[in-house]
Amino acid sequence: MFRALTIAGSDSSGGAGIQADLKVFQVFGVFGMTAVTSITAQNTFEVSEIYDVPGMVVYLQIKAVVEDIGVDAAKTGMLSQEDIIENVARAIKDFRLEKLVVDPVMVAKSGAELLRSSAIESFIKEVIPKALVITPNIREAEKIANVQIRSKKDMKDAAKAIYALGAKCVIVKGGHIKLDDRPGSVTDIVYLNGEFYELVYPFVETKNTHGTGCTFSAAITANLAKGKDILTSVRLARAYLQSTIENSLNIGRGAGPVSHEPFIL
Repeated sequence: MFRALTIAGSDSSGGAGIQADLKVFQVFGVFGMTAVTSITAQNTFEVSEIYDVPGMVVYLQIKAVVEDIGVDAAKTGMLSQEDIIENVARAIKDFRLEKLVVDPVMVAKSGAELLRSSAIESFIKEVIPKALVITPNIREAEKIANVQIRSKKDMKDAAKAIYALGAKCVIVKGGHIKLDDRPGSVTDIVYLNGEFYELVYPFVETKNTHGTGCTFSAAITANLAKGKDILTSVRLARAYLQSTIENSLNIGRGAGPVSHEPFIL
């Protein structure tokens, strides 16, 4: 039985965070475990409250899982503030979580801040260098790399800049922009071992995209846990993500969630 750990926030609406991660782990046939970093009160249109778990408690959750069950691959999601970041970074080092996928969760679909501005520097210094794979969207890549992204070339430049911070594989997700040469599609840029790869999928016209980032990073984590190489894990995860968006759920009054059913597996 392959084992995957998510270190992330809880989404009370069930569309993102640890709830989404566990659903994805189940789809890919891996045993999912959690270390909860924050508890959110949220639904499809707002995050009304955030309660951060003390950093040491997050560390101890990871310790408890590693020392008993073991972890084949792990991912991080919402890390919220510096105390949590420092304890997660220490746990990653102490327990040698080498197959680590970092989803730099910064802002919710509703616009709520999920990574405090004061903690971004700590995140860049403490977490990114430990990432085997990092999956920023356009806005997150702009903040991390301190650049503006308006084109595919900009995406590649940002990927290189983030790679220089220590991540082994950088995926800049292109869902936030439509490129002029591919107006009806979404292009994700993968930078791995000095080479660029482009993942191109049809753009889906839907407001129901809650949980896309969590779903993608969790799917990569699950495949890494099963022993697949980085590029294969990324390709399988992106194909699965496309199916979850195409079959997204019109639930709630805001941005509904993607559907985690195993449509293509």
